[in-house]
Amino acid sequence: MKIAVAGTGYVGLSLATLLAQNNEVIALDIVPEKVKMVNKFISPIRDEYIEKYFDDAVKGERKLDLKATLDWEEAFKDADYVVIATPTDYDETKDYFNTSSVEDIIEKVISLGNPKTTMVIKSTIPVGYVSSIRQKYDIDNIFFSPEFLREGKALYDNLYPSRIIVGSYSEEAQKFAELLRDAALAENVQVITMDSKEAEAVKLFANTYLALRVAYFNELDTYAKVKGINPKSIINGISLDPRIGTHYNNPSFGYGGYCLPKDTKQLLANYKDVPQDLIRAIVQANNTRKQFIAEEILKEDPKLIGIYRLTMKSESDNFRSAAIHDIIKILKEKKKDIVIYEPTLKSDDYNGVKVVNDLKKLKKECSVILANRMTPELEDVREKVYTRDLFARD
Repeated sequence: MKIAVAGTGYVGLSLATLLAQNNEVIALDIVPEKVKMVNKFISPIRDEYIEKYFDDAVKGERKLDLKATLDWEEAFKDADYVVIATPTDYDETKDYFNTSSVEDIIEKVISLGNPKTTMVIKSTIPVGYVSSIRQKYDIDNIFFSPEFLREGKALYDNLYPSRIIVGSYSEEAQKFAELLRDAALAENVQVITMDSKEAEAVKLFANTYLALRVAYFNELDTYAKVKGINPKSIINGISLDPRIGTHYNNPSFGYGGYCLPKDTKQLLANYKDVPQDLIRAIVQANNTRKQFIAEEILKEDPKLIGIYRLTMKSESDNFRSAAIHDIIKILKEKKKDIVIYEPTLKSDDYNGVKVVNDLKKLKKECSVILANRMTPELEDVREKVYTRDLFARD
């Protein structure tokens, strides 16, 4: 089949790579440099499996029928499926989920007038969005299929999916699910079919539960820090209960990234006319945690604060909504001197904060170094490092 994928972020590029094993795939993006990189089989994002598959394709050891383009007509013309993986975001001040990038793609597909094209939304959307789009544009060739991917491991999670969900009972939705399952390496992957609203809710509730776990163990860590007891002992004692488990239990500066911050806030917005306390508490707990971390640093009254990396996770190149940004903001408001070590930044300034590319200089000059995750690079100055990473993993 011919499949177009709009967007080459973690979701779009991992899906494009997955499906290009068995289909003709054209990836659309608006950034010329990213398009050039994909066409040379150079991954524009950090993802171990995408990089491996691309390297295999260059060596001729793996066939990937994948091309990238800036031309949406070239991408969408005669496509059997158009997968929409463009960015969306929730603006809590306006109580508005910005889906303009998704609607831009929908309108472009409709303008081509190809009745055989089915649109598959992979971008995160509010509950009820597909139903409203079907009514707004008088179409039925569109459905939502939630993704459950980790940054830095997106292709791996597509190759070994926990489940495949499609928010439609149509034949086209079933065929798309089979395309995903056929391209996966995992055996006996369960395909679940449901209504569009139910599929949209699955995505938001799944990510909000993960955020809940992060917030829970962060608040446990806060309690232990204030009371002067060992949080690692408490977490180990709790996590050995098989009903609880050891996943998502490593304290951090707060949850962040592409999904959890916006999805929790979007789910909270969906509760506007529904009684709740817990969902609001999850969102508030993350803010409280970041405030606590900042106050812990301020207590020490450091002369110069170093920030080790802006990325949320060790295997990610994503800065988006990482907790450290809000902590930096709080410290700046308190007039503290801050420098950032972030080797992926080409500028010497990031949002008004000085950026240094010399790690040795950061280690030498800073009184304290904030690191969301500990790394061997900082072992020689461990006494300066402030981190809540207890298990040396994400």
